[in-house]
Amino acid sequence: MGEQHEDDFTRYLAEQLKDPEFRKYWEEDEAEFQLRLAIIDARNETGMTQEQLARASGLNQRVISRIQTGNANPTLRTIGKLAKGFGKKLEIRFV
Repeated sequence: MGEQHEDDFTRYLAEQLKDPEFRKYWEEDEAEFQLRLAIIDARNETGMTQEQLARASGLNQRVISRIQTGNANPTLRTIGKLAKGFGKKLEIRFV
């Protein structure tokens, strides 16, 4: 995401989190949302299409699409392949 899009998203999210039902849903699935956003951000940063990422990571483009849309629950191995496809290392932290 570009800086402007990040600011827009941050404002939008802050507004949505005022709704208790949305907040509950977000908190339950935040890690998944963060992963999806990280993949989209990395693709935008590198300028890679899903097809290019698929070739670089050894994954099927449909798998990447399903992960980005929240229709798949990828393993750590799959996430590691995505990171490698971006030329990055996967780092997992508890904050």
